[in-house]
Amino acid sequence: MKRETASAVPLSKLTLPTANRDHIRGPIDAPLLLAGEQPGDREDLEGHVFVGPAGRVLDEALEAAGIDRDRIFITNVVKHFRWRPSGKRRLHERPTTANVRACRPWIELELEMVRPNVVVALGATAAHALIGPDVRLTDTRGVLLDPIEPDGPRRLATIHPSAILRLRDADERASSREQLAADLATAAAAAGM
Repeated sequence: MKRETASAVPLSKLTLPTANRDHIRGPIDAPLLLAGEQPGDREDLEGHVFVGPAGRVLDEALEAAGIDRDRIFITNVVKHFRWRPSGKRRLHERPTTANVRACRPWIELELEMVRPNVVVALGATAAHALIGPDVRLTDTRGVLLDPIEPDGPRRLATIHPSAILRLRDADERASSREQLAADLATAAAAAGM
């Protein structure tokens, strides 16, 4: 895929308006790439990836797994915040298949440029985009999968940090945080970190 391909995707294919579209972070030679679903409200307003409440959960999991956030590449499979207004608030809406398809050239370009050893899909939307439409988190969470293409990265799916925030039971939240950290540690070890 060429750089021109990503810029050729018409903005009309995306759900607008959105404040910013620079939702990536990390070194271009990172051995580990994490991809979430889409920017959240805070990420969209600030123009940085994983800086809201889910970002704090991710930071805690990275720390628990012994991973330096500055050594990994973090992005989203959908590059814009899909939302609906509710009074003065912007409420998250799940990206559609068309949203994922429209943003596919950007994630492919990122994978080509970074060439990570392991890709972690955070949540079902990212897993469907990066592993396949039939993948189920309940079956593959935390399992290191073989590359899809020769010389490609290994892949691992896990829950999105925002899913942990939605859990009402404190014990379930604590257990899910531990599982997320364990999944990230598995990916980091496989990436040679």
